[in-house]
Amino acid sequence: MDFLIEITLLVILAIILLKIYHRAKRSAMAPSKNRRYISSQDITKNMTLYTNNKTQIEVDPKTLAFKKPTGNPLVLMMAWLMAKQKHLKKYAQIYTEMGFDVVVVHITPWQLLWPVKGTQVVAAETLRFLENNQSYEPIVMHGFSVGAYQLGEIMLQMSRDMDRYGSILERFVCQIWDSAADITEIPVGVPKSIFPRNERMQSALRNYTLYHMKTFHNQATIHYMRSSQMFHSTLLKAPALFFVSDNDPIGPPSSNQAVRENWERADIKVTFKRWERSQHAAHFMKHRDEYLQTLFNHLETCGVLEAIGVPKRAKL
Repeated sequence: MDFLIEITLLVILAIILLKIYHRAKRSAMAPSKNRRYISSQDITKNMTLYTNNKTQIEVDPKTLAFKKPTGNPLVLMMAWLMAKQKHLKKYAQIYTEMGFDVVVVHITPWQLLWPVKGTQVVAAETLRFLENNQSYEPIVMHGFSVGAYQLGEIMLQMSRDMDRYGSILERFVCQIWDSAADITEIPVGVPKSIFPRNERMQSALRNYTLYHMKTFHNQATIHYMRSSQMFHSTLLKAPALFFVSDNDPIGPPSSNQAVRENWERADIKVTFKRWERSQHAAHFMKHRDEYLQTLFNHLETCGVLEAIGVPKRAKL
């Protein structure tokens, strides 16, 4: 019986890896149709820079420091699981057209399932990048779905040495959370992200994810719990905007509301934008004008647009 279970799990994981490969291949081959210039450059295999700077940026491979800073403010964007480059680029372009650089942090399903060798390594790389590129200020946090978990991992590492990392937190001026997902949504979110149109494979992977979280409690689940607790208590005190929808099973309003209540008790200003019907991590695609207006109002309220010299008439 154990042998059959192992074979089944190996088959599921093989299918997942093939799907990831084909998605990455299609994304890399997709032509750019953006009217305004935006370039992308990998900093690490899990961090991608989007900028309107046409010059290739030299990056120190050990420290991740830019040898010549761009002089732009920064958006640190935490991607959703299995996000395609063409979709991330649309979000990045909102900011690059205002003069921001955007660094997208993205994780794989394998890295999520094995945090110690996966997401925690990515968290350490993200911290190294922020620590060694101090010219990036102000910083805006814009996270999606599982990105909330990833920020929790980053803050856990920060909390172990606040003398070293405290100044990084001070550079963040506001945060945006789009469809933030909590630990309870992992068995729902992972299968839907990998197999969005295949309910049979969703069911198989959901069962495996539940098995994984139960069997590998010390290797995985306990880290999800710690990250969730950190996200709810949070070291990042900047004003926050949440985008949610009633029909989102992965980032439901209830779990986001729980975060909101915790943050408001900590005197963090929170704005909540809720739709009756939308799509997980795709509110911008479904409600473009309303999404942008709410986002720009938040940036303006936080003083971001004035700080970077964006005139009101240029926002939209």
